Amino acid sequence: MKLTKLFTEFTNSEKAAGIVLVLCTIVSLVFANSSISAQYINFWHHPFFTKSLEFWINDGLMTIFFLLVGLEIERELYIGELADIKKSLLPVFAAIGGMLVPALIHFGFNYNVPTKTGFGIPMATDIAFSLAVLSLLGKRVPASLKLFLTALAIIDDLGAIIVIALFYSSSFSLFYFTLALTIFALMYVLGKFKFYILWVYLILGVVMWFFMHRSGIHATISGILLAFAIPFGKGGKNSISFKLQSQLNLPVAYFILPVFALANTAIYIQPSLIYNLTSANSYGIMLGLIIGKPVGIFLFSLLGIALGLCVLPKGLQKKHLFLTGLIAGVGFTMSIFITLLAFNHADIINTSKIAIIIGSVIAGIFGFVGLRLTLKKIN
Repeated sequence: MKLTKLFTEFTNSEKAAGIVLVLCTIVSLVFANSSISAQYINFWHHPFFTKSLEFWINDGLMTIFFLLVGLEIERELYIGELADIKKSLLPVFAAIGGMLVPALIHFGFNYNVPTKTGFGIPMATDIAFSLAVLSLLGKRVPASLKLFLTALAIIDDLGAIIVIALFYSSSFSLFYFTLALTIFALMYVLGKFKFYILWVYLILGVVMWFFMHRSGIHATISGILLAFAIPFGKGGKNSISFKLQSQLNLPVAYFILPVFALANTAIYIQPSLIYNLTSANSYGIMLGLIIGKPVGIFLFSLLGIALGLCVLPKGLQKKHLFLTGLIAGVGFTMSIFITLLAFNHADIINTSKIAIIIGSVIAGIFGFVGLRLTLKKIN
């Protein structure tokens, strides 16, 4: 199965980012629990242009991450795996199950307590981490499995974006939201008239980000809108969409995601945090990632196949769907991002982050071991 150059470039950067994220997480946790703990944690909350450094990372830099995700979603929809309805339906069914079941597990544990707002946390899949785990299997991994996991994670991200827009927005302002959509409409019309000057779209994207932030909708959504406003054309090497995606791969992989990991895993681990891992919220997150993800992906994939709407990719067996679902249980980046939107209390946020790390590590290890034992090495 032939993989496009840009797809290979994208997945390779994501795999590298996953490895860097692991190192950054370890370094951040060590610093946060060392003799310089207070200075290190306070550094991320230091004011910068009236907002904390953490704000500019989570609301600013992560918008660029969402822009890259949006560009990849757009490419997959137009000319990639998701452009073919028959091929796209399996990861679509899998992603729906992989979002719905974890959310229900978390809600089942938390339906009558304030932490029920965290239902979106175990829904997410981290593309970087999941592909990094898959890359450790080397030549055992068929191209069909890489495509399935990538498409699944991309649809998963799209679902997470929709959840953020619908459930994690506050103090909505119709005036500013209308202004943001007006800017989006302007860019979309420019694209239809074949206006291909990239810097104009980027400047208008910044203006849209400001209006979106003031509207109460999370500002990172503007990254997705910008991606779909930038003209795709035929998606060739000369299109500004292709050029921008190529230019963003490395900065996102080696700067934006590592900085996000450093800032958001600066957690001082107190005895109370360990105790809180037995809370309903923590159980919901960990079980959602470890059990909900693989069960949801597996059952909904089987449903799609049974209905005759989907076909199992060549070289894969049904058990591989469950094991791939475990790897999709590595939620890290998006799960932490949703945690920051779901809760306001620092202890709950930090406990949730620890639960995400534990759940992601367990799911990733089980998925890796399972696939290593069941996939044959490709010569």
